[in-house]
Amino acid sequence: MNNGAGGADELAGVVLGVERSVCGRRWHWRRSDTGVAEAIAQRLGLPEIVGRLLAQRGIDVDHAPGFLAPRLRDQLPDPSHLRDMDAAVVRLVRAVRDGETIGIFGDYDVDGATSAALLTRFFAATGTPTRIYVPDRLREGYGPNAPALLRLREEGVRVVVTVDCGTTAHLPLAEAGEAGLDAIVIDHHVAEPLLPRAAAVVNPNRLDETSPHGALAAVGVAFLLVVAVNRELRRAGWYGASRTEPDLLQWLDLVALGTVCDVVPLAGLNRALVAQGIKVARRRDNPGLAALAAVAGIGEPIDAYHLGFMLGPRVNAGGRVGAADLGARLLATEDPGLAAELAARLDAFNRERREIEARTLEAAIAVVEASAQSPVLVFAAAENWHPGVIGIVAARLRERYERPTCVVALADGIGRGSGRSVPALPLGPAVIAARQAGLLINGGGHAMAAGFTVAEEKLAALESFLIERLGDGMKNERLIPELRIDGTLSAVAAQGALVDHIATLAPFGAANPEPRFAFPGVRVTHAEPVGNGHLRCTLADPLDDARLRAVAFRVADTPLGRFLVETRGAAIHVAGHLTRDMWRGGDAVQLTISDAAPAIV
Repeated sequence: MNNGAGGADELAGVVLGVERSVCGRRWHWRRSDTGVAEAIAQRLGLPEIVGRLLAQRGIDVDHAPGFLAPRLRDQLPDPSHLRDMDAAVVRLVRAVRDGETIGIFGDYDVDGATSAALLTRFFAATGTPTRIYVPDRLREGYGPNAPALLRLREEGVRVVVTVDCGTTAHLPLAEAGEAGLDAIVIDHHVAEPLLPRAAAVVNPNRLDETSPHGALAAVGVAFLLVVAVNRELRRAGWYGASRTEPDLLQWLDLVALGTVCDVVPLAGLNRALVAQGIKVARRRDNPGLAALAAVAGIGEPIDAYHLGFMLGPRVNAGGRVGAADLGARLLATEDPGLAAELAARLDAFNRERREIEARTLEAAIAVVEASAQSPVLVFAAAENWHPGVIGIVAARLRERYERPTCVVALADGIGRGSGRSVPALPLGPAVIAARQAGLLINGGGHAMAAGFTVAEEKLAALESFLIERLGDGMKNERLIPELRIDGTLSAVAAQGALVDHIATLAPFGAANPEPRFAFPGVRVTHAEPVGNGHLRCTLADPLDDARLRAVAFRVADTPLGRFLVETRGAAIHVAGHLTRDMWRGGDAVQLTISDAAPAIV
């Protein structure tokens, strides 16, 4: 594998001289320490490419074994190390023993849905009734609101657990507390010095927290809560001849789904949770996940890609353009018939969401590229954008420009905004600071994502404030989309053994991206449309006449699709991920094309 050694390309960090690809990106090397890469390979007896890929992801010799073989028992901490965890356990054990109905107030995204479903399944196993409540994105907005909490209290709920929300819900939780509703906050979003009134606030990102697990998704925190409550129930003798203690590992599929979809770093505890959770997901024991996999057409073993790009978006679709609680209800049910019905509804909502997203993304790119943008922040706002898709659009723009991004949907003088960030530039704290400065009606988040509500007349001031807050962490560079490349390969090197070596780094996700390789000077010898806008190709390497199967997804009527067809026979550079060809089976290898560029001689 060539990783850019030698010449001006290495100094500039540009791969094969591609300053602007067909998709408008500059190709950059993902750099590594050659010494670390060699040390990993030698000490662990690994192929050179595995050592290099690990080093490129910041893994050193000491941490490589645990990264390659993540074990939950090595990573799972004592839940009691988190502040307020023991207080939360005491209150919930009392609720279980007294037969109280436990309210579960969840966010409307995948992290919230999986957290709510996890707690529902656990408390059902203990014989405790629950009531899930998920607020409507458009009518109620993000997080706990007083009318909903008071309604739960009127229904007889005495204790409510907020999941993936609640850390900044000061007024709603105070009003609920006055009405006699005990609140337990299970969250991971950035906190302020003042915490809300609650029986417990369990959040590894509290300012007074010393936990090393601040990168957990909310569902990871919820899993630690389940471990702690289950442990205390066992000590109290709750389980016995008439009541079987549940196997908590059976719900790791939910933890994996929420963790992957919340785009938290897949390292340490998160990596162990996802790796073990994928094993559980492949059994398809959860009726909701099984039904969702069926409507998504997943026939192969489930992996992180399926969780993040096929199952997660469908769970999310209810909260974005449909009924907010559908995802949590689907993942919590044991009824296969109901699961099939809910999965079909979510699949329909997801098709609608994709259409809305595509239109909004196109419009947002036009706004960005027609306006003067700061080199440290992509900021786009417009009327008539659907608030349910702005988070996805922000993520797409973040990927395109590799900059923190905020997208705002305006209506009636109010903007609903969503932001996504890049490593080393925490967006959540900046949004919280903007709220504290009086620029927002509401807002919060964590390092990589944030949400906010803003008056239209304060948009410009908000943009300037965020630019100032984030500016110290970003060099003053021109806003050009970038594509990170791990190395260059020839077609003859794209063999099954190489794909197997790459697979040892899975699961892939945030902080552990799937390796991407550039294939220089290849030629398209065959190209045909397949499926819904996809293109299947054959690439030939003129140096050794080797052939490589390739596929480009959703490229119909795009510059990339037209380029691959129209340059047939000409030398081009192609970049993408190597995978098994699941359509054809066997040991066939194919390249999933990400981008291409002319091979300038």
